[in-house]
Amino acid sequence: MTNRIINVDGMSCDHCKMAVTKAVSALEGVSSVEVSLENKTVSVDYEEGRLAADAIKQAIEAQGYDVVD
Repeated sequence: MTNRIINVDGMSCDHCKMAVTKAVSALEGVSSVEVSLENKTVSVDYEEGRLAADAIKQAIEAQGYDVVD
């Protein structure tokens, strides 16, 4: 299991938190997602062999938020 913490700009409310959580949780291989509005981060536990890190980034960006590298 791999844990990745992703910095995300643009999240400011519970709707943002829910949208990102739902989008990332739907990806195959993700076991948990934790969104912190305060820290502007998304922590994802996933199986690296089943899911590319880029897919997580794309899922977040598809919701309208910016992933900061």
